[in-house]
Amino acid sequence: MDLEAVELTPAGKRRVLRVAVDKDGGVDLDEVAAATKAVSEVLDEADVLGEQPYTLEVTSRGVDRPLTHPRHWRRNSDRLVRISLVEGGEVVGRIVGSDDSGALVDPETKGEDPARVEYADVARAVVQIEFNRRRAAEEENA
Repeated sequence: MDLEAVELTPAGKRRVLRVAVDKDGGVDLDEVAAATKAVSEVLDEADVLGEQPYTLEVTSRGVDRPLTHPRHWRRNSDRLVRISLVEGGEVVGRIVGSDDSGALVDPETKGEDPARVEYADVARAVVQIEFNRRRAAEEENA
């Protein structure tokens, strides 16, 4: 698993330690539980958080986080993404391939060919939630 984010925030007299993990193919509940146990054991042994009580939350990366590493693009292959470019402008399309320096994105506009987007040219990229994707795919195959 990859460690994607660590966040420690105050919550009244307690603190909340949020740890986000991910891996190729995604993480399931059993893997999140195993990660929680491993992180908890390390924290208990090291006592890095001191005496103040805290709550540990271990989660998957989630789809709302920006795509910031090549592995994020690879793991979201075939997903719809909205890309804001450094030079201005925006690309919305489906990730059809990726490597260490960029991704091939098939635009949502009919008739346009897939375009290569270099990661260096991306200001922000976020996966778009598609509630009716399964239904649309079933209708295309019918």
